[in-house]
Amino acid sequence: MRYYLEFTLVRMVSGCLRLMPITMVRACGGGLGVLAAFVDRFHRRIALENLAQAFPSRSPAERRRVLRAMFAHFGRLLLELIKFEALSDEEIAARVDIEGEEHVRQAYRQRRGVLFFTGHFGYWEMLAIGFSLRVEPVAVLARPLDNPHLHAMLERIRTRSGNTVIYRQGAIRKVLRELEANHGVAFLIDQHMHTDAVHVDFFDRPAATTSALAALALRTGAPVIPTFALPLPRGRYRLVFERPVPPPRERGPDAIREFTQRCTDVLEMYVRRDPHLWLWMHRRWRDDEPPPPVEQAS
Repeated sequence: MRYYLEFTLVRMVSGCLRLMPITMVRACGGGLGVLAAFVDRFHRRIALENLAQAFPSRSPAERRRVLRAMFAHFGRLLLELIKFEALSDEEIAARVDIEGEEHVRQAYRQRRGVLFFTGHFGYWEMLAIGFSLRVEPVAVLARPLDNPHLHAMLERIRTRSGNTVIYRQGAIRKVLRELEANHGVAFLIDQHMHTDAVHVDFFDRPAATTSALAALALRTGAPVIPTFALPLPRGRYRLVFERPVPPPRERGPDAIREFTQRCTDVLEMYVRRDPHLWLWMHRRWRDDEPPPPVEQAS
């Protein structure tokens, strides 16, 4: 019953958003996020703790400003994602600017597939949608939502432009097939991992991070491209594709950790530049002791 009520509420919101221009949707989303910042004490506390650890030199007032801006951003992200269901492919593509497309084209020419990565930063859900409309579809690694009705809705939005979604069961085998076909596969690398993780520094604190991206890159030779979706005025987006992250020269036992650290460093650079665009309410840092070392993929 709870799942059905949640879905009904989202559908009602979606119906209202269909009537609004995207600029109004973005404004309403910001207001919704600010309201959530006052109501959601639990996640507000987690975010403030993380901000204090990451930016100890900033005053409490500065960190609270980042907190409010973060909640406002994620309110906008939520409503704009729902709004995408009502937009045509042409309308979405017209709102997307791409920076660094030459890096992507060059990576595909190597014929080893391409591994893209980002974090819960900016408009990450729009990355694959906009990229597929302007360049070509990709496969996205994701976990299913608990609510099956909302999961089906999000799946429709994610796959509407030809993308595919890969879930945990049999994921590595599916990713390898995509790379063998010279397709792109997108990862999020900023979630706390309980298994198959390496500890790397993120804001000078050890964070359990997926080892899959680095292991697959070292195994297949696929280029690894950092990518980020940033907001532009008037409801537009800039998709940024950085140069590929260079793999370690030595393929010893620490190669996976070193490669993962290099990727994490790129993400941290973006978060430091625009901290309000990252998901500070997530418990990113949880362990004091690193796990056993991960064996390098053969």
